[in-house]
Amino acid sequence: MGRVTGDDIQYKLEEINDTLGKKYALEHPEKERDWRTYEQEFAQRIKIAMKDLDPLIDEAISTIKIIHGPGHPHSLTLDQRVKLLLIKQLVGESNRMFANMLAIFSMLSGIDVSYKTIERLYSDDETLIAIHNLHVLILKKKGVKNSDATGDGTGYSLTVKKNYESYAQKLKDLAKENPENGREKDETKKSEVHKKRLFAYSFALMDLDSRLYIAFGSSMKSERKAYDRAMKLLSSMGIEMDSIRLDRYYSSPSYMDELGNTKVFVIPKKNATLNGSQKWKSTMKEFVEDTMKYLEQYHKRSNSESGFAADKKMLGWNIAQKRDDRIDNALFCTGVWHNLFNMGRF
Repeated sequence: MGRVTGDDIQYKLEEINDTLGKKYALEHPEKERDWRTYEQEFAQRIKIAMKDLDPLIDEAISTIKIIHGPGHPHSLTLDQRVKLLLIKQLVGESNRMFANMLAIFSMLSGIDVSYKTIERLYSDDETLIAIHNLHVLILKKKGVKNSDATGDGTGYSLTVKKNYESYAQKLKDLAKENPENGREKDETKKSEVHKKRLFAYSFALMDLDSRLYIAFGSSMKSERKAYDRAMKLLSSMGIEMDSIRLDRYYSSPSYMDELGNTKVFVIPKKNATLNGSQKWKSTMKEFVEDTMKYLEQYHKRSNSESGFAADKKMLGWNIAQKRDDRIDNALFCTGVWHNLFNMGRF
């Protein structure tokens, strides 16, 4: 094929919705999961995570130098605080309930604290620095320096009455039923979500080779804000992305150009044109001329969806914290747990 035009992009999108999409599904059937093997592997990964947790925490806090100012020192050591916060996020109970549970375990652990102490851990600087170090350390242990990645966003409910996936699906169905004004209603619904603070948005970048999250971010406002925070964390860690797979929301020259030399796989929007940078033009040319191979790369995004599903199955789909900073830090702990559970995957 010679010169690619905007009409070629529109034609290819129609072809994907019609014949190419069906052909791709037939040539790439979903693998049936062997649940017995899956449960055995999952149990093994949990054992590895728990076995490695203590030495990893010790190493994560070893580089932190604490200078105590005036006032009473903390009643718990830093390693105790890190463990308490991570275990609290894993158990998923309220701060008050978890504190009451600790009263039972205090006979074994010697730790006896109030629910207020548990709550304050979500904004304890020393604890949060240690957990950030833990995230960096896990990636270092797995040798993640460059990454072929996938990125996606999800939401966590701030109330037990709303489930993000079902709510998001209702918005998508509304847009399909009202193609002309669905977008306007969708934006109205989103503004209501922000006003009522029903959900916290989370975005994670996953390394396809290790299935670890190389970076993640969260926001009370939008998935875009969570995406920006994930990218900011990634840039601070020095990990280079060789390629990234993103959904249609990020299908524009501006997003693509922000990613520099990273190869981007996106499905263009319905109104997409060739207007934009050379990188955008080259990507659209590849999409049109070698569509099936392009789709094989793009659909690796399903690993992100699987990762979120596993996280919510293990850690729950709602966040019990109320303050914005503590919600962010709770979601950071969720990302760290994902990596801990996947350290022994391969």
